[in-house]
Amino acid sequence: MTAPADRIDRSRLPEPGRGRPFVFPAIEKSQLPNGLRVWTVRHASVPVVTCILLVRRGSASDPSGKEGLAAISVDMLDEGSGGRSAIEMHEALARIGAQFDSDIGSDGAALTVTLLSRFVERGLTIVADMAARPRLADEDFTRVRQLRLHRLTQLRDVPAAVADRTFVKLLFGEHPYGHTPIGSETSLARMTVDDVQAFHAQALTPSVATLIAVGDCEHAEIHRIAGEAFAGWNSRPGAPVVPDGSLPAPSRLNVVPRPGAPQSELRIGHVAAARNTPDYHALVAANMVLGGQFVSRINLNLREGKGLTYGARTAFDFRRMPGPFTLQVSVQTAGTVRAIAESIDEIAAIRGDRPISDAELVLGVAALTRGYARNFETAEQIARAAMQIALYDLPDDYFAQYVPRVEAVTAADATAAAARHLDAARLVTLAIGDLDAIGPDLPRLNLGDAVVLSAEAF
Repeated sequence: MTAPADRIDRSRLPEPGRGRPFVFPAIEKSQLPNGLRVWTVRHASVPVVTCILLVRRGSASDPSGKEGLAAISVDMLDEGSGGRSAIEMHEALARIGAQFDSDIGSDGAALTVTLLSRFVERGLTIVADMAARPRLADEDFTRVRQLRLHRLTQLRDVPAAVADRTFVKLLFGEHPYGHTPIGSETSLARMTVDDVQAFHAQALTPSVATLIAVGDCEHAEIHRIAGEAFAGWNSRPGAPVVPDGSLPAPSRLNVVPRPGAPQSELRIGHVAAARNTPDYHALVAANMVLGGQFVSRINLNLREGKGLTYGARTAFDFRRMPGPFTLQVSVQTAGTVRAIAESIDEIAAIRGDRPISDAELVLGVAALTRGYARNFETAEQIARAAMQIALYDLPDDYFAQYVPRVEAVTAADATAAAARHLDAARLVTLAIGDLDAIGPDLPRLNLGDAVVLSAEAF
């Protein structure tokens, strides 16, 4: 039986119920003689294992002037190794039904393979060949580099990509975070295969690596397989990433012209907090209220209230060193200046002029916690969670404590954290759009003279 319709109050959202406790599975740990850490998590619901080889060296490890070197080096690991050509290597993975992927971020790179548990030894052997014994041949490098140069050319016509590449350079300058992983045409053009070989030898080493295996597997067996597969992978002290000088002081208002563009791609933000900030949970909750979900302040303002966009969002990009806080939105050209002004006002207000209310916080916390357990249903999901623990030196019970820590945040806590880490006076604004159309109205923002940039410079 269902309740009669007249007993249901459809004028307000249902009250969220009490969250259920979540227990993250235990991580067994050991270390090989070469320094490679081996972590396993038992998750035997299906006979599948996901293995991730995490190396704590990402695009932030790119040498100055060779931005994109880490990414192209990782991309070349499956271009032949261990006596196999690239085709032979992927045929070997296909024969055991393995799904392989590689990815790279600012702080780390990962090789991931998911396969049936009975093929773990064969799969890990192939991954070990990629990491420890890649071919890194000149002809492969030339082809992969050319593909990346073509991709960079394509990205010139993607406003969001131009915005991302330009904005990160404005915020970080020559800092290790001052470029996207793919690099630039200039830096790629001056690279050689010798650079890739040197980067592999110096940065991709077991002393900064963790092998994570999750699924239907036993720790002792994975440790044995890893010891044999990664034998000969020599350990060297990995060079730590050190910021190159202080952060720049960019203009508060910047424009990359796109004549005739019907929309403006906007980025607004500044360098904020690192992943290890004590305010992490409070900032995550505050961001949900500000711009982290559909019913956030900024989205309701710009989309529902003003009709300027289909959607706006904000995010803290937490990294090993302080990362960016960014608002990103695409708006109709005629509404560009109004969208910028409204966005800056919302960011300023959440610091205290319009503090976070209890009702807003309850809604934001519910969005963060009510479906939280769904993030850990598969072996790959758990493996990627364990990778976060390894990458950011988080405690083993981090994910088990996430929900209670977020639920413990008060509205005053979230507002205070926003006040500490968001500063309207430091916000850098970037617009990719029709300068002739938006230029006359830009002075109304009182952000100083707009600096006109070329997309070709980044």
